[in-house]
Amino acid sequence: MRTINRVYINGEFVKPYGTEVQELINPSTREIIGRVTLGNEEDAKRAIAAAKKAFKTFSRTSVEERRQILQRLHDAVMRKLEVLMEANINEYGAPKTAAIGRVKLAATNFLDTKEALEEFNFVKYIGKAKVVAEPIGVIGIITPWNATYSQITAKLASAIAAGCPVVIKPSELSAIQAHLITECFHEADIPTGVINVVHGLGQTVGFELTRNPDIAMITFTGSTRTGKEIRRGAVDSMKRVTLELGGKSPNIILDDADFSTAIPTAVRQCYNNNGQACVAGTRLLVPKQRLEEVKQIAKETVKRIKVGNPWEEGTELGPIITEKQYNQVQRYIQSGIDEGAELVIGGLGHPEGMEQGYFVKPTVFAQVTEDMTIAKEEIFGPVLSILTYETEEEAIEMANNTDYGLGAYVSSSDIEKANEVATQIAAGVVLINGAGFEMKAPFGGFKQSGLGREYGLHGLEECLETKTITGYDSAK
Repeated sequence: MRTINRVYINGEFVKPYGTEVQELINPSTREIIGRVTLGNEEDAKRAIAAAKKAFKTFSRTSVEERRQILQRLHDAVMRKLEVLMEANINEYGAPKTAAIGRVKLAATNFLDTKEALEEFNFVKYIGKAKVVAEPIGVIGIITPWNATYSQITAKLASAIAAGCPVVIKPSELSAIQAHLITECFHEADIPTGVINVVHGLGQTVGFELTRNPDIAMITFTGSTRTGKEIRRGAVDSMKRVTLELGGKSPNIILDDADFSTAIPTAVRQCYNNNGQACVAGTRLLVPKQRLEEVKQIAKETVKRIKVGNPWEEGTELGPIITEKQYNQVQRYIQSGIDEGAELVIGGLGHPEGMEQGYFVKPTVFAQVTEDMTIAKEEIFGPVLSILTYETEEEAIEMANNTDYGLGAYVSSSDIEKANEVATQIAAGVVLINGAGFEMKAPFGGFKQSGLGREYGLHGLEECLETKTITGYDSAK
């Protein structure tokens, strides 16, 4: 049992003004594993004031000083790899192998941004003008429960590189993970007030960050609905807002692809992160004449996926985060059945013998049409919808027939053709033939999947304002 009754403000773990206590549940067992006392608006104001004060000096630090800070943050996270991994397994339900990878990714975010900082030119000359990139101010960071470590560190790294203090509001569902990584920040010898972390709800802490005039920028990852609320709330103070929101990513399998490789890969691209990934390839688009073959390969792939205790070797799919989320996934599965989709494998209820946790049967639907709910809405669970097309032009049109535009996937034996298809998909990231993400490259969405970009040079640029100075002494 872990008790978290402190928030991190101005370099210290202090008692919050908030008094509401929330229980933290292990989704694999439904056991209570912790309790967190949530901060409130007053705690957010204290954190903002500390960050505002720190901005006066931190904004004027050298690139070398900030490079060293990023290195220390990386080292501090890596020193706690084991304990951070354990929390990700117990509080989120990530399989052990995935949990180790996520901690390493969180640490690597600091090194990738350090590299970007080394390459970035804060002063440029255009004609008779000197153009200077300056830190935007205090940044409010709001992160989701499905990627606590990597989201916090990616956003924090960009802010640090730019010279901006932060106030972080992690999801209340991942308080143990957030508290542990905050301990890493504390141990990294960061200037006082530069990093502040307040556990709390969106309607209290998040509301204050969004509307407080001393916050210059909000960077948020989460649902499209909440992202729209944040953007509306930030208008009065004209904050910069970067939003990484929902997705309904298409996965186009072209007729010339190696289906024996492409279909199993596509299933796993849908089930990534226990199916709780905004960039998951949940819409599988295949040639109509190959549907039966696709169904058979997908079914056999799912049968081989081990669902269960995330601590056990070989487990690929853990539980859904909460009972609420589990029930939502069940409703989507029921809607697929009710609207006439063909249930290939999976379905309602728990996998046999796993009733103790929020485990979902990995599910595949075929004969899905574009007007079905499961083809349009983000499910955030291990549910794959197979749609069919007759021409490549139709496949591209179907891929783009969505309000979202975060990720997309293409498989083909002809790399030039795959790249040509990729150029026609309205999405921020397109992965070809099972390629992984390049975490130094920009990440973000089109349409209702968000605004702005994260990671690397692009993430750093989002945290800067541009100033043009004329009349400087060019002789110098």
